[in-house]
Amino acid sequence: QVQPVEAGGGLVQPGGSLRLSCAAPGNIFSLGAVGWYRQAPGKQRELVAVVTSSASTDYVDSVNGRFTINRDNAKITMYLQMNSLKPEDTAVYSCNAQIRRTNRSGYSSYWGQGTQVTVSS
Repeated sequence: QVQPVEAGGGLVQPGGSLRLSCAAPGNIFSLGAVGWYRQAPGKQRELVAVVTSSASTDYVDSVNGRFTINRDNAKITMYLQMNSLKPEDTAVYSCNAQIRRTNRSGYSSYWGQGTQVTVSS
């Protein structure tokens, strides 16, 4: 089973910070782009941030300047640092990783299990 493992969600007060992590399995050939998505109750899932294999990043406007995505290629782990959190950031956050399992396969998309982030006083 190739599934990224997420960690770091929880309950935080408005203005607080959390850091999410997304660890890819160790037995892979290559890791491509990784994105963090979120889905709030009653809303569609949205792409929050993405980091490519060359470390280029992009963010949805609502989190620009507050969230930072980065990756540690040695640990094949990706992070989402979330600062100045707002109640509207409350959602289930999931990572999606483009993974090549072997040198004979192309990239396929794999989802983590999701982690709850709740911003509330």
